[in-house]
Amino acid sequence: MQLYNTLSAKEREQLIEEAGKDRLTISFYKYAHIGNPEILRNHLFIAWNEMDVLGRIYVAYEGVNAQLSVPAENFETFKTHLDSITFLENVRLNIAVEQDNKSFLKLKVKVRNKIVADGLNDDTFDVTDKGVHVGAERFNELIEDPDTVLVDMRNHYESEIGHFKNAVTPDVDTFRDSLDIIEEDLKEHKEDKKLVMYCTGGIRCEKASAYYKHKGFKNVFQLEGGIIEYTRQVKAEGLENKFLGKNFVFDHRRGERISEDVISSCHQCGKPCDTHVNCANEACHLLFIQCEDCAKAMDNCCSTECQDVHALPYEEQKRLRKGKHASNKIFKKGRSEVLKYKK
Repeated sequence: MQLYNTLSAKEREQLIEEAGKDRLTISFYKYAHIGNPEILRNHLFIAWNEMDVLGRIYVAYEGVNAQLSVPAENFETFKTHLDSITFLENVRLNIAVEQDNKSFLKLKVKVRNKIVADGLNDDTFDVTDKGVHVGAERFNELIEDPDTVLVDMRNHYESEIGHFKNAVTPDVDTFRDSLDIIEEDLKEHKEDKKLVMYCTGGIRCEKASAYYKHKGFKNVFQLEGGIIEYTRQVKAEGLENKFLGKNFVFDHRRGERISEDVISSCHQCGKPCDTHVNCANEACHLLFIQCEDCAKAMDNCCSTECQDVHALPYEEQKRLRKGKHASNKIFKKGRSEVLKYKK
């Protein structure tokens, strides 16, 4: 039985172009107690492959996390299938603010230990015992309350290009880094402050809300559906938008514009810019912010060293990077010393 991709990204891209049909970029998550993630993983792959679903889906004992793209004509079939799975019935689907038919080019359904890595090893922590979900209107009210502490549960490279007004934006590389830092900073306010959290689509702040309740915080709230759903509600209900800049997203688009504010700078020249790119040198692949002028001058690279490598014949590039591993643990997404204007 085929439970893996048979087409390359380039082959899939060509098929999408030839089909000429609109696709919807969607994300959803659900925390639940799953007995056998492997069986669910196989079931999802078989069913969704038939519907031409593409994306990145994680299945774990604690639930499901999915970012995917589905042909618009297959959306109802996809939704019906979700509803046939008991714990996913009527799950909230976050429809992307900006659509791109090529947001995903492969279907990857993977079993993970957790759908959000948290570094925790505490059997008494119940991730389903979450905080209070609030919609955009109530969220706007809460963050104007002087007794509220608003916390961005995303990483530094996400909040750098966009965040809510007056939010605390921890300078962290991973979600797990933020948990202890925030608890330590707010430990004196477990009783008297309202702790309000947000993230991209809700999955990280939902786990964080359960964690901080577990740690004794009394008034814990999260923005339901995250920035994506907030933006939809603001537009649909004519509410004031309190988000500045872009929402970082984890697909080929790398960002959705929420407001016209540009709150970050090109990491190479310092001019206002909020466009994330990956270094064109595949041995590096550093994620950083680069303006159009620098992209042209640097051949889409982060440094002159990478520029020199990128100019070599492809086979020579492959030979140079053979046996080397360039991970996020090395490059820290934008923290490289080659970037003069990094945050």
